[in-house]
Amino acid sequence: MTVSQSLSSSPIPSSCELTILMPCLNEASTLAVCIAKAKGSIDALGVKAEVLIADNGSNDGSQAIALAAGARVIAVAERGYGAALRAGIEAAQGRYVIMGDADDSYAFDVIGHFYQALQAGHQLVMGNRFRGGIAPGAMPALHRYLGNPVLSFIGRLFFRIPVGDFHCGLRGFDRQAILDLGLQTTGMEFASEMIIKAAMAGLRICEVPTTLKPDGRDRPPHLRSWRDGWRHLRFMLLLSPRWLFMYPGLALFSLGLGGSLWLLPGLRIVGGVGLDIHTLLYASAASIVGLQLMLFGVMARCTGSCLGILPPTSLTRWLLNRFRLEAGLLVALALIMTSLVFVWQTFVGWEHGGFSALSPSDTMRRAIPAAALGIAGVELLAASFWMTFLQFAPMNRAD
Repeated sequence: MTVSQSLSSSPIPSSCELTILMPCLNEASTLAVCIAKAKGSIDALGVKAEVLIADNGSNDGSQAIALAAGARVIAVAERGYGAALRAGIEAAQGRYVIMGDADDSYAFDVIGHFYQALQAGHQLVMGNRFRGGIAPGAMPALHRYLGNPVLSFIGRLFFRIPVGDFHCGLRGFDRQAILDLGLQTTGMEFASEMIIKAAMAGLRICEVPTTLKPDGRDRPPHLRSWRDGWRHLRFMLLLSPRWLFMYPGLALFSLGLGGSLWLLPGLRIVGGVGLDIHTLLYASAASIVGLQLMLFGVMARCTGSCLGILPPTSLTRWLLNRFRLEAGLLVALALIMTSLVFVWQTFVGWEHGGFSALSPSDTMRRAIPAAALGIAGVELLAASFWMTFLQFAPMNRAD
């Protein structure tokens, strides 16, 4: 990330306690009033603080407006909401940071409860617009009744985060605690990354009511509902291998294995419908796909820990430190050998029949499990080598 030398029309206070950070891209119509409200809050709180504008390439005079209003400005060359905020957090002088959009939709003049929660020991303080009040026309109906509630529910479900407004842009945090998370995204999903990684790292998170009013822009917002909503959802899925791979895989594997064992003895009649080898084939395929997804989940979680994308857990530590290739190979070879036993039985039956035409209903009951076990053995063999490969990662050795 490239950040130019910061500009300021006033000296930065020594021992700065608080930074009020605003990302900015062509906010000339609202920037001055946002800075004025922020400065009013600083005066009311009586703390040493600064207003910092992370400008992301404005060409409407926003930088000059910010300087004239007494803010400090940094120019961020890398484009994107997340890129601007990351640069702003790195450049902030305050121990605490309160961030919000510079479109005059957030209440920068009422941020005392954010600061008080930070002083009380919380490391991330989220605003909740649904509890504080959303003025008519401030939030599109699609966001208010579908996008935000659904994504917030998914965030609470996937990551056990007790927050009702997952994407509120007005939030405060301990600067060093957030820097230590190593946030990486550059787009709108930065808002999700911050809270997800904060929860994973065990930071103390709380929520306070805040208000939202219609923004004062004279242009369309930067947010694109479907594109940015998908980016948030995609990011949450990628950071939750349990929900992306493990749980769907476990469900498929359990259903497939149970169905296969139920159908192996012979034809089953359910409600007048006969279930035979064709259903057995589909059940076996489901169990194979389920096993693949579970293995992907384990490997994704361990790889994410090695790369520093996901924090280590007791399971990933055990797998990366205690897993032995030989154990995985023994299980894999046992599955493959069992598969070959089924193949041999099929061949022997064919030989005894003089290599004549075989009855599919009989032979496929051995051929399908043989194929499923053989595929499962090869998958487990490959996963065992991959886990052993991860054990040589420098990041894992450092951990």
